[in-house]
Amino acid sequence: MRPRSFASASLSEAAPLFAALGDPTRLHIVARLCAGGPLSIARLTEGSRVSRQAITKHLDALSEAGIVRSERAGRERIWQLQPRRLAEVRRYLDQISEQWDQALGRLRALVEQE
Repeated sequence: MRPRSFASASLSEAAPLFAALGDPTRLHIVARLCAGGPLSIARLTEGSRVSRQAITKHLDALSEAGIVRSERAGRERIWQLQPRRLAEVRRYLDQISEQWDQALGRLRALVEQE
């Protein structure tokens, strides 16, 4: 059985997601939004050594990848996750995991034959 592979279009769609999530600060922001729901930049900065300006730049990168979005609430911007994009990340990881499982299964079968 031949392993399923990603189409190049699918890979080009996945790359910005993984690039955005590949930064530890951005990953921490996503984790905070997962745990705390929608938050302002002030709340996202609390307890962090990262400046508001840096948090804003990281949120912009996450927003460009479609992982978060913001809405105005008075004078603040409230940031929240985009569940659809996170589901896409999960789907890509599931596909990669399946490919690895298939490759390991083929390797095991080969080793057991010999």
